[in-house]
Amino acid sequence: MSLNIEKGGKKRVVIVGGGFSGLNVAKRLRRSGFQIVLIDRNNYHQFPPLIYQVASAGMEPSSISFPFRKIFAHRPDVYFRMAELRAVFPERKIIQTSIGKVDYDYLVLAAGATTNFYGNKNVAAEAMPMKTVAEAMGLQNAILANLERSITCATKLEQQELLNVVIVGGGATGVEVAGVLSEMKRTVLPHDYPDLDASLMNIYLIEAGNRLLSGLSPESSEAVERFLRNMGVNVLLNKMVTDYKDHKVCLADGSAIATRTFIWVSGVAGSEVGNFGQERLGRGRRVLVDEFNRVPGLDGVFCIGDQCLMEGDDKFPGGHPQVAQVAIQQGRNLASNLRRLEKGKPMRPFHYRNLGSMATVGRNKAVCEFAGVKLSGFVAWVMWLVVHLRSILGVRNKVVVLLNWMWNYFNYNQSLRMIFYPKKAKEIRDREAREATAHWGDDLEWDGGQP
Repeated sequence: MSLNIEKGGKKRVVIVGGGFSGLNVAKRLRRSGFQIVLIDRNNYHQFPPLIYQVASAGMEPSSISFPFRKIFAHRPDVYFRMAELRAVFPERKIIQTSIGKVDYDYLVLAAGATTNFYGNKNVAAEAMPMKTVAEAMGLQNAILANLERSITCATKLEQQELLNVVIVGGGATGVEVAGVLSEMKRTVLPHDYPDLDASLMNIYLIEAGNRLLSGLSPESSEAVERFLRNMGVNVLLNKMVTDYKDHKVCLADGSAIATRTFIWVSGVAGSEVGNFGQERLGRGRRVLVDEFNRVPGLDGVFCIGDQCLMEGDDKFPGGHPQVAQVAIQQGRNLASNLRRLEKGKPMRPFHYRNLGSMATVGRNKAVCEFAGVKLSGFVAWVMWLVVHLRSILGVRNKVVVLLNWMWNYFNYNQSLRMIFYPKKAKEIRDREAREATAHWGDDLEWDGGQP
């Protein structure tokens, strides 16, 4: 396999990752004179802030996903290839991918982050993460299948394990998942499962720290905790999960919670680059960069978004938060700097402008902070809706999501709660197996067979 793109006389910018940061670089380099090659393991851009609604069967995956080829349909200078990064060879300005070698003039690493299990192998093997649309669909299937199984299981113990939901991580994703599942318990279970006692379903939200949403003010944390407790969520603070075995989540204090729906949203780590050593990585396996998002010591290599760690900012000495606005602003700044480089102008350092933070818990319940203003309740919820609706790509997607929200506000009786287990074609399974076992040598040739 190969890239099959003639470089011509243009300089090539290779972007690895089509999330918020990578997408903004590609879009901002319009008519720049560069040839843009976007590489991503999926053929679509996904909207992470609403992934939890897919997991709860409240929204279709296509409503928060948008094909890259549609985004760049009328951009002859932009090429998309579905592939995965394996390694970077900066001395020859070549990367190795699952479809072969790709040469570059400028390389932008924007592959985002993956779930961080902090080295706990049992948790990594058993817990359900929720970073991607595919993982959200898997979680949706698991929740619905467990509900179906709980009606026909043989013992009360198994039934309780199936109906207990444990969510680890008190950040925005954790509180949003807990809130939407609580609403699902209140509105969906009595309607879809009239022969099941809805009170048997217990939702636990576990946080190792002393409050939820540690990135927001204590007032917002208290408001979110109050919302969740009033909704029936069991909020457990200052509790650390140490293991998962025999269908039990084990805590550091010796207690355990029986469950077969174990959701882990406790932390993230930067996506790996195959041959990057520890000297290039910082906290959370994030790639260390300077104030221009350059990877020190590597000519023409940049890293942006959740995958990078910039420690030089006085306001954020430990690195910027891994949120969408940081990724978007870094993508725009880097695109501008690449243009400046080509014109012989000095680059501009990145400075994050905090536009505010928000999180929703459920219908009419959210918190919002911006410009020193702290809001909670209905007004914050409306603001959350408006901000997220504006951020979704595509007119069709905006309309679908808006109509979906309007329908759900008055009626939870929708037809999305179906269990699908898609099966990959044998050709796809065989290809993925070959690519997974292949590896590269010093001469940049694959030693493990033709991928």
